[in-house]
Amino acid sequence: MTTTEAGGVTGTFSPRPGAAPLPRMIRAQAALETRMLLRNGEQLLLTVIIPTLLLVLFSAVDIIAVPTGTAGGAGRSVDFLAPGVLALAVLSTAFTGQAIATGFERRYGVLKRLAVSPLPRWGLMTAKTCAVLVTEVLQIALLTAVALALGWSPQGSPLTVALLLLLGTAAFSGLGLLMAGTLKAEATLAAANLVFLLLLVGGGVIVPLDKFPEAAQGVLGLLPITALSDGLREVLQHGAGAPWPDLGILAVWAVLGLGAAARFFRWE
Repeated sequence: MTTTEAGGVTGTFSPRPGAAPLPRMIRAQAALETRMLLRNGEQLLLTVIIPTLLLVLFSAVDIIAVPTGTAGGAGRSVDFLAPGVLALAVLSTAFTGQAIATGFERRYGVLKRLAVSPLPRWGLMTAKTCAVLVTEVLQIALLTAVALALGWSPQGSPLTVALLLLLGTAAFSGLGLLMAGTLKAEATLAAANLVFLLLLVGGGVIVPLDKFPEAAQGVLGLLPITALSDGLREVLQHGAGAPWPDLGILAVWAVLGLGAAARFFRWE
C-alpha cells in the first residue's frame, strides 16, 4: 500500500476485502452448525441419550416379543433392535432436531440475516445437511459400539447400509425443513416431538410391525421410518442384499420432502 502527496491511498489492501471462497464459507458454516447442535443439551438428549437407553433397556429386558428367526436370548433382541435404533437416530437428528432448531432460527430472524450474507441459501442448506451427517456419524459410531458390547452380530454390506442411511437422511431432512419453513416455531416444536413419538411406536423401531392390525400394517409400511428400519434390519440382521422396495419408498419420500421444502420454505 502506498500514499500519494494529497494524502490519498493507492495500491491494493491485503487481505483483499470480499467474500471468502464458497467451499470455505460452507465449511465454516457447517462447523458452526455442528458445534451448536452438539452443545445443545436438549438435542443431545434426543439424538444420543434416548436411542442409547432404548437400545440398552429393550435388549436387556424381555419386554417386547421379538420375531423369531435369529439366535435366541439377548443376542436375538439386540439383533432386532439395533437396526431400528439406528433408524431412530437418523429420525431424531435429520427430522426432529433439525426441524426444531431451524424453526427457532427462522423465528428469531437468524435465517433472514444469513439469507442476505455472501453465503447463498443453498449453501446454508448444504452446511446444515453436513452438520446433520457429522452428528449422525457420531451417533452411529456410539450406538454401534453399545450394540456390539451387548452381543450384536451385524451382517450384510456396509455400502447398502450407507445408502439406506443417506436416503433416510435426505427424506427426513426434507420433511424437517418443510415443517420448520412453514409452521411457527412453537408449532414446529410440538409437532416434531409428537411425530417423533408416534414414529417411535408405530414405525417398527422397537415394536415389530406384525404386532399391529393388518389394516394398519399396509399404511405403516409406507412410512419412511418403517422403510428405513425394515431395510436396515433386512441387511444387518438377515444379511440380505439391497432391499429395493424399502430403498424405493425412501427415495420417493426424499424427492417429495426436499421438493416441497424447496418450494414452500419461508425464510421469515
